Amino acid sequence: MTGQGLTDLGIEQAPRISVIVPVHNGGLQLSRCLDALRLSDYDSFEVIVVDDCSTDNSPQIVERFGARYVRTPHKMGPGGARNLGVEQARGEIVVFVDADVVVPSGALRRIAEQFEQDADLAALFGSYDESPAWNDFFSQYKNLMHHYVHQISNERAVTFWAGCGAMRREVFLQFGGFKAEKYPNPSIEDIELGYRLSGAGMKILLDKQLQVKHLKKWTVRGLLRADILCRAVPWTHLILETKNLPRDLNLTYASQMSSLLVGLLVLLVALLPLSALGLFDWIAPAALLGAAAVVIVILLLLNWRVYRWFAARRGWWFAAGAVVAHWAYYFYSGAVFGLLAGAHFLRSFLAAAMRGIGMGPARARE
Repeated sequence: MTGQGLTDLGIEQAPRISVIVPVHNGGLQLSRCLDALRLSDYDSFEVIVVDDCSTDNSPQIVERFGARYVRTPHKMGPGGARNLGVEQARGEIVVFVDADVVVPSGALRRIAEQFEQDADLAALFGSYDESPAWNDFFSQYKNLMHHYVHQISNERAVTFWAGCGAMRREVFLQFGGFKAEKYPNPSIEDIELGYRLSGAGMKILLDKQLQVKHLKKWTVRGLLRADILCRAVPWTHLILETKNLPRDLNLTYASQMSSLLVGLLVLLVALLPLSALGLFDWIAPAALLGAAAVVIVILLLLNWRVYRWFAARRGWWFAAGAVVAHWAYYFYSGAVFGLLAGAHFLRSFLAAAMRGIGMGPARARE
């Protein structure tokens, strides 16, 4: 698939934008993704679909839409697939679009204009819109939360999002692209790349007007797997490795405080039956209930803006469910960070102690 207007006097010109779509068993979602790109009001672009060893009819779908088709030699994950797509790209700007994402007709034009207007701009990304494809609670909650967090965050970003994100090809190559070997599955490969860019002083823009529709149906199991195994665990490792804890997106001071408060609330509730049974008498059940009530009030106040926003979009019953889901997120993400950070510092302490023991005899000989 190539935009019109790429020829002059019969000589093909390189497109300005290369859209790279990684896919693994994309099915009907890939059809909707490519159809939306076909309807773009921008001309100078090509679409490269990188098939990460699909076993479904993804190749036939790509052929039907006339996009360029590239197949990975082995399962590489979305990061590796995107890297392979950039190698094949002819455009000076590479736009990453997930196979389960539908972009509006003006998205590519907007991206091109942003880079034309700002020569210092290295990368930009958008967010999901307020109307995800599925109407069940978890799909609505997950996508709406993503939208809200991106809409209230700083436009000068310190990370990157590859669901719908763009980057100058020369910048992508300069920084070595996604670390596909480190992140062979869908994970935080885009966040890590954004860290490297922002750490080097490169300008990344969060374009809040660039909004796309997400086609993914979320389940409880899928949500927990994504939040814990694909996000919280590798993101914690990245924070500990880089010693970089940005105060943006999901890591604001309010979010960190909320995570601590939810952990305290769980502890208070766990102590309540033990106190009621008289297993310890240094604190009364009424005191525990009072403390828990105070924590709940503080949590509601800290996050009232987002809960009110949910209520305005989906009603107060939906917002009440969002409170429960949000606090559960705070609990398991905070628990993951606490456990991994504790293990990290314990290993560092033991390693330092062992080095100290090993240095003893040498110093004695001196």
